[in-house]
Amino acid sequence: MPVTKSAKRALRGSKKKESINKLIMSKLEFAVRKAKENKTVEKILTAVSLTDRAAKKKVIHKNKAARMKSQLSKLMPQSAKPAPKKVVKKAKSK
Repeated sequence: MPVTKSAKRALRGSKKKESINKLIMSKLEFAVRKAKENKTVEKILTAVSLTDRAAKKKVIHKNKAARMKSQLSKLMPQSAKPAPKKVVKKAKSK
């Protein structure tokens, strides 16, 4: 148990942060699980969005978020994926 006043305040703050982080993680895990089960565009995009938010709030590491998003994007149906853009180089004029 904390003894000093500042340690008591820090404990209160860390408990609040812990509860918020647990809520964010449970929503994220649920969304990822549903996306892997159904493999619909809507579910996958929701999971990607929650992954970005969790990384932004530093609940998960940014590299873990990138890895999760990569795995989720592989589940996307082929019809929903945008076609790669063709790069056309312009000729230089003198």
